[in-house]
Amino acid sequence: MVSSLVSCILFLCCILLPFQICNGQGSSTYNVMDFGAIPGGTTDSTGPFHSAWALACGDKSMSTMYVPQGLYLIKAVEFRGPCKNTTMVRIDGTLVAPNDYQDLGNSSSWILFVKVDRLSILGGVLDAKGDGFWACRISGQNCTVGARTITLNWVNDAQLQGLTSINSQLTHVVINSCNDVSVSDLSITAPEWSPNTDGIHVQSSTNVTIRNTNISTGDDCISIGPGSSNLWIDQIRCGPGHGISIGSLGRKFEEEGVQNITVTNSVVNGSDNGLRIKTWARPSTGFVRNVTYQNIFMQNVENPIIIDQNYCPHNYDCPGQSSGIKIEQVTYENIQGTSATQVAMIFDCSPTNPCTAIRLQDIKLTYLNTTKAQSSCNNIGGSTVLGVILPENCL
Repeated sequence: MVSSLVSCILFLCCILLPFQICNGQGSSTYNVMDFGAIPGGTTDSTGPFHSAWALACGDKSMSTMYVPQGLYLIKAVEFRGPCKNTTMVRIDGTLVAPNDYQDLGNSSSWILFVKVDRLSILGGVLDAKGDGFWACRISGQNCTVGARTITLNWVNDAQLQGLTSINSQLTHVVINSCNDVSVSDLSITAPEWSPNTDGIHVQSSTNVTIRNTNISTGDDCISIGPGSSNLWIDQIRCGPGHGISIGSLGRKFEEEGVQNITVTNSVVNGSDNGLRIKTWARPSTGFVRNVTYQNIFMQNVENPIIIDQNYCPHNYDCPGQSSGIKIEQVTYENIQGTSATQVAMIFDCSPTNPCTAIRLQDIKLTYLNTTKAQSSCNNIGGSTVLGVILPENCL
């Protein structure tokens, strides 16, 4: 008991007091201003940030790269590991991208962490100033590829907490090929008309938790890509946007599956979709299995529950084909609220790979609060229905 109490106290010390002595080791702090970073948001501080990171990452003791209050202009930057010990990035200020979106070039990520284990990123504001890029995309001009705001590639045992991300050119947060990542207390915002500004995208990653986060964007609040497993998504406030989506999947023939996903205790408000699984209408080796949606409240959502296995934007490169993604063991439990369209539940599954083991329990969705909503089903093999189901199920 005493040993457990001591361990707990030391753990809290490292989390809450990062500049103090923890676990019997010294804790070093590298303030970006000591390396030449200048607050004000007009002087390029990319070099000082990179220098502070190099020393923090290379420190054999637990270390912190510290960003004090103020605005700091940062161009595309890569923070690469492996690091010698636990590394924290503590941001009390605001990082701003260049006013001209083209200054990020074709980097694809504004702030990139690569191959860093035992990483914590705490607090701060990231302002990617994406409006110029969106305007270029909407006008149909020849634009740069666009940058995701913050990307974790091959990062393990990581924590992302208390971050505010606004106006990303593309996706705000990307978790790619990572293990054991905790995301919590984020605020993610972009205009609902901004193209491809997904809130959080997870792919090829396992044991990821996303909790207590507000997301309002022009695309999916959370998107889950191929190779994702063991995701726990809890207390999300989504909307406007395109909902919480698994997919799109099946764009490639050889593709990893998605499994063991839980979305719970969340609210979707004014979104194009609520809980969506979408796959391309193409042959594929992928799959979706063991997904649970529970305790979700919908408010004025166009497609509260939808499985779409005929996803084919602009009818290009897939008309007449059938999705090879096998969808099975999907549970919808205690889903309530209002639909902005009369068809509140859509299960449009693959004719060659019908959905199986779809489970509905205690569903109550109405159309505009008063009118009886409808459901639509295609190609469902087996199902279970429990409790009150509104609209009347068509499984």
